[in-house]
Amino acid sequence: MYRLLRAPLRPVTYSRWLHLCVPVLLLAVWMFIEPAWPWAPLLIVIPFGFVPWVRLAEGLQAQFLLTPHDWGAPESGIGTAPSAGWNDRWRTLLWLEIRLVVAGAAMFATTLLPVLTVELVATALGDPPAGDAMVPMSPPRWAAALLAPVPLIALIAVVVLLGEMITALARRLLGPSASERLTALEARTEQLLERTRIARELHDSIGHALTVAVVQAGAARAAGDPDFTDRALSAIEETGRTALEDLERVLLVLRESAQPPSQRPTLVEADRLLESARASGSAVDAQLTGPVATLPGAVTREGYRILQEALTNVLRHCGPVAVRVRVDVAPERLLLEVTNALPERPVVTTGGGSGLRGMRERAALLGGKAETGPYEGGWRVRARLPLERIR
Repeated sequence: MYRLLRAPLRPVTYSRWLHLCVPVLLLAVWMFIEPAWPWAPLLIVIPFGFVPWVRLAEGLQAQFLLTPHDWGAPESGIGTAPSAGWNDRWRTLLWLEIRLVVAGAAMFATTLLPVLTVELVATALGDPPAGDAMVPMSPPRWAAALLAPVPLIALIAVVVLLGEMITALARRLLGPSASERLTALEARTEQLLERTRIARELHDSIGHALTVAVVQAGAARAAGDPDFTDRALSAIEETGRTALEDLERVLLVLRESAQPPSQRPTLVEADRLLESARASGSAVDAQLTGPVATLPGAVTREGYRILQEALTNVLRHCGPVAVRVRVDVAPERLLLEVTNALPERPVVTTGGGSGLRGMRERAALLGGKAETGPYEGGWRVRARLPLERIR
């Protein structure tokens, strides 16, 4: 009831009314040609339903007039693409047929009800219409005055109801099919997963760079040695440059630029991480065995990020302590271990602590497993990534 009362004040009521009346132009033209066959337009539109671009034109018109508040947005539920197959063509044909029938009903109400109001007003003014009046009997003037607004209210109700009905039919017949909705949902899911992956990479890369910079700056200030300060500044510069490259790549992806994103780092470039940790004051004992360069792309990229996050956590939570890194490539798996000593006094840090969860998620996505926890008086990150299912 409230919607009906607000209907005369809503612009969408009149845009839908216009949409309902547009097909009447075809009916009006045909009535001049052969008024004895008023149903003939239902046959005339049949060939047009199979023309692919008719679906595009109908979708644009329906979206613009039926859902103007969602014009051009997927929320309208009305497609604006040509017919892609016979399923779309049959749905377009059914839409054209139903639209003609609904338009006939809307035009009948649009012409009949206002005429009825005019006759009631004339009767209320003491000048009842003569001849073929639509009012079956001449009511008293006071009754005609009371009844005069009723046809207009009924007209608004008819327009609102027919507008709601034709909009629902447009979403059903001109909107995407079930398979298209599933495809769009899958594409949206892939997009969200990609953005989540990008966010995780950004966290790993920038977090590592900032951690190294903070540790280096603190160590340089505490050391008071000009040579050490120069080395620390060089390490901060190199780490910052690498982080800027990663940030630029991520922003290019997020902006959907046509330029190809730079290659994601792999375990072949692990020396960069190890040198960064060494420059921060950590004594890093690293051993890489096996054909690291032959690892599958997904494994070597995620392995690099796991190693990066593990070293970042060491610097962030323990400071420049001794670290042992083992990367072992076997025919069936990649084994990555990062073990570090614990400081005598805990290092106070801030952050959300999502790094450990991120490493476990990366390993799980590849069918592997990442374990973290105390080990031989220190702390160990151990990740095992299978290779057989990846190759």
